[in-house]
Amino acid sequence: SDPFDLQSQERAKASRNTQTRLIKESVESDFKWLLAGKRGRRIVWWLLEEAGVFNISFSNNAMVMAFNEGNRNFGNKVFSLISKVAPEAFALMQKEAKAADENLQ
Repeated sequence: SDPFDLQSQERAKASRNTQTRLIKESVESDFKWLLAGKRGRRIVWWLLEEAGVFNISFSNNAMVMAFNEGNRNFGNKVFSLISKVAPEAFALMQKEAKAADENLQ
């Protein structure tokens, strides 16, 4: 590739941007599909719990706390995606999780 061929560089950048946008749209669509079903919501709720989204990540050990924050950061990304593509799913997941917990007791 010619470093002075600015038109080719711009076309390549536009192509990458389009590809990135299509991938993002596909992920959002797939996630919306996952949240549409009870089983999918159960899986996503489990991911949020495992990531520690609902817990504090503090620890006296800095390495443990860094690890916890990394997990929580992932969970926050999942939560952000829920809020974007299917915000009503979160309340429904909470209700379903509470009902499942009550059935176990």
